[in-house]
Amino acid sequence: MRRMSRVVVLLLAVLAPPVAAQAGLSQADRTLAHDILRQLVEIVTTDSAGNTPQAAQAMADRLIAAGFPAADVRVFAVTPRVGTLVARLRGTDPALRPILLLAHLDVVPARREDWSVDPWTLLERDGWFYGRGTSDNKAGAATLVANLVRYQQEGWRPERDVIVALTGDEETSGASIAGLLAQHRELVDAEFALNTDAGGITLKAGRPTVFEVQATEKVYADYGLEATDRGGHSSLPRPGNPIYTIAAALGRIAHYEFPAHLDDVVRAFFERSAQIESGQLAADMRAVARVPPDSGALARLSASPVYNAQLRTTCVATRADAGHADNALPQRARAAVNCRILPGESAADVEATLRSLAGDSVRLTVLSPPSEGPSSPPTALVIGTLERVARDQWPGIPVIPTMETGATDGRSVRRAGIPTYGVSAVAGDPNDVRAHGMDERVGVQAYYDATQFWYSMIKAFAGRRSGR
Repeated sequence: MRRMSRVVVLLLAVLAPPVAAQAGLSQADRTLAHDILRQLVEIVTTDSAGNTPQAAQAMADRLIAAGFPAADVRVFAVTPRVGTLVARLRGTDPALRPILLLAHLDVVPARREDWSVDPWTLLERDGWFYGRGTSDNKAGAATLVANLVRYQQEGWRPERDVIVALTGDEETSGASIAGLLAQHRELVDAEFALNTDAGGITLKAGRPTVFEVQATEKVYADYGLEATDRGGHSSLPRPGNPIYTIAAALGRIAHYEFPAHLDDVVRAFFERSAQIESGQLAADMRAVARVPPDSGALARLSASPVYNAQLRTTCVATRADAGHADNALPQRARAAVNCRILPGESAADVEATLRSLAGDSVRLTVLSPPSEGPSSPPTALVIGTLERVARDQWPGIPVIPTMETGATDGRSVRRAGIPTYGVSAVAGDPNDVRAHGMDERVGVQAYYDATQFWYSMIKAFAGRRSGR
């Protein structure tokens, strides 16, 4: 990765011509974007339901009805229950390499009894769209499809091809994007990729303050803990209860703090974020970006889950189960621990730390092995263009590179040699993240604003050569 001074220079570079300001979505465009989002939310695309082929085909049908040649709209069945769509808007200059645009159709489960609304019906209420997938990531998929339809209706043709890939298993195995890259590389090969599933606009007191561009992401890994005993009658308790053994191990993991480490992207994030903050927070951001970082600033920033996740590897218990009867000593207790490992840190060292914390009485297994991927250094072409498009829509908002603390399909794309940047452009409060949780929602205006931003951004990128 480039040194920090180089990254800052690239972030501040002004190389591309300005992009003309775009008007907001017309009523017809809003209706189209709304109807596509509703259609996607109301197709249950959890892994257990297995309906991503239906969702992929529904989006393919929309594109073909809009005038796309059937040969440029492909639906792949990765398995009978996992479907992926790849669509291509043909450019006018075959010498230019394409742009790849990413979103995913699958969602995590949601139980009606846990929500205040029906998770499988798009509901507009109090300025929000509610429904599973509204923020992760059906708003992104709907945005891409709506804009392709809009381009087709307008008769607009880019200079370079624009490829859209809607994958079907980002929340589980990630086999969709990996399979496309390995078996159908010619369909998705691109100069760079833009991902709707990462990055975004940070709201503070309801106002946009930062446009975050994901340039790297943490490494995902799952580990299983298990303790066993011969069990017996609950009236005769004895030492070695597996529930207590697992609980003690989880307590040690909960209280352990992995060491902080800042790479170039995270250091740039804090340096640029300090410019829009004030007081102690701004001072701490500057101090933590120094080499070495200030220990007091580290401690204060680590108190925030958002900043703590940027600073260090995290491991957290996510599931637990134990016992077989209310009146019996447990014979077995299990727990799952999910880790998000900093790029460049040793996954083997993280596993060794967990084994040590778990103790000799607990068996640790790797449930989902870590799969690392490179970063995508922010370039003048990417950041400069994003700054101009963002400035037209949100004047004064700074563009800042970030590390995604979650996991996305972008990791596989980067690993395949295609630089990938997360630019969802959806505005949200980092302290009210509902993706994967109850009452998931996206702001109505935030969704329409992001759709318009992508419309303008794709036009801005579609005729540019890398480095021009």
